Amino acid sequence: MNANKEVDRLKLQRVVQILLLLVVVSVFYYSWLPDSNMRSEHYLPQWLLRWSNTNFNIRTAVPFVAFGFLLGAYSFYKNETVWKENLILFLFRNLGIATIVVLIAEGGQFLIANRSPDMMDVLYGILGSLIGGLMYQLFNKLIKS
Repeated sequence: MNANKEVDRLKLQRVVQILLLLVVVSVFYYSWLPDSNMRSEHYLPQWLLRWSNTNFNIRTAVPFVAFGFLLGAYSFYKNETVWKENLILFLFRNLGIATIVVLIAEGGQFLIANRSPDMMDVLYGILGSLIGGLMYQLFNKLIKS
């Protein structure tokens, strides 16, 4: 029975890894668009485009909420026993990883003609990741109880 549980844990860990990669790729894609108001993204609903064009910094935080949640899940599934003992260490490590991702996303804007990095986006990305990580903690506690 333990072998099945371990296989399920590894499958879930792989799914979380893939979702994390998709979130990071989408963060980089949208951060590096030539037009910050995303006019060229015709596949997105108009209401979402209007919302994102009026909430520039908050739209940075939204994918980082998902990133923080998934990073918390990945950390948990990777090292469950160590994670329980050093929860604060894992939270700081995950915030460090989120900070690196948001800095790369914003730093890449130096290379794009009509874009410029915004330090508020960095702050909102870190805050979004923190909220996502805390949401995972709450979710994990609710599931366990």
